[in-house]
Amino acid sequence: MIPAAGREVRLAARPDGAADPSHFELAEAPVREPGEGEILVRNEWLSVDPYMRGQMDDARSAMPTFELGEPMGGSALGTVIASRSEVPEGATVVHLLGWREYATVDAAKARPVDLGLAPAPAHLGVLGFIGLTAYVGLTEIASVRDGDVVFVSGAAGAVGSVAGQIARLLGASRVIGSAGGPVKTAKLLDGFGFDAAIDHREGDLERRLGEAAPDGIDVYFDNVGGDHLRAAIAVLNDHGRVALCGAVSQYDKAEPDPGPDNLIEAVFKRLTLRGFVAIDHYPEVMDEYVRRASGWLREGCLHSEETVVKGIDNAVDAFLGIFAGRNVGKMLVRLD
Repeated sequence: MIPAAGREVRLAARPDGAADPSHFELAEAPVREPGEGEILVRNEWLSVDPYMRGQMDDARSAMPTFELGEPMGGSALGTVIASRSEVPEGATVVHLLGWREYATVDAAKARPVDLGLAPAPAHLGVLGFIGLTAYVGLTEIASVRDGDVVFVSGAAGAVGSVAGQIARLLGASRVIGSAGGPVKTAKLLDGFGFDAAIDHREGDLERRLGEAAPDGIDVYFDNVGGDHLRAAIAVLNDHGRVALCGAVSQYDKAEPDPGPDNLIEAVFKRLTLRGFVAIDHYPEVMDEYVRRASGWLREGCLHSEETVVKGIDNAVDAFLGIFAGRNVGKMLVRLD
């Protein structure tokens, strides 16, 4: 039975600086029956991610800007409850119309997933765009090689925690991560298998990164930007590679910090700094990644961890919690 209405989170106002609950609105909307080639999905899991902060601004972002008064979007997983396509009712799919309880989706833009490979949350994390982002950054952008020393910032977060593990699986000899606070740095060592963990809240990042990598680093996976990018440039070896994935230190600021003041070292060291967005590599790389990552999960050499918040009425708190550092691994909202 198709419900008459469902709840959704809309963008109520554009932030000037840090986002807060006043920028969002929880509203009820009619549920539209699927047309030809469409499916109706009852969403069960929603992904909230740092990059969505950029979509709230009326400015260029890696993903389309959210419109005022309209529901926000993002990855979601759910069950097909009505279909006028080849995707059958009862199938589990991932799509990009999150932040709502029900979504009428173009079936061609939904990806069926096999819950036999891994539990549902993994398909929005380690087997979803989160994992794909880490994989693309380390294979196609920074090209990790056997013996490389790899540094990952934001390493206790969704992408960073997966990137550190994949770096090792691709042959890195030493993997270093940064995170905020002793609980998260301990998790890097004990839960995600990093060789060294730096608490960036303790300051003097460049010195401490140099101590953790006395022979320098070869690859930097950047989720933070700012002082982390500066420290990495200082410690990178000649011909080092940087995958510029994100800059969470900048997202909630009305005015961005100035860029690193040591960029000239990128010239002297012949560094490669390359930005990327995982969606550019979808779906071409996704099948390859899911195949490899599923094997790593079965073998126990890839660990997935989620922070779960229940209820769409708590989705905004979950999203804002990312910027307050309240998540370890992937932040998810469960709708049941």
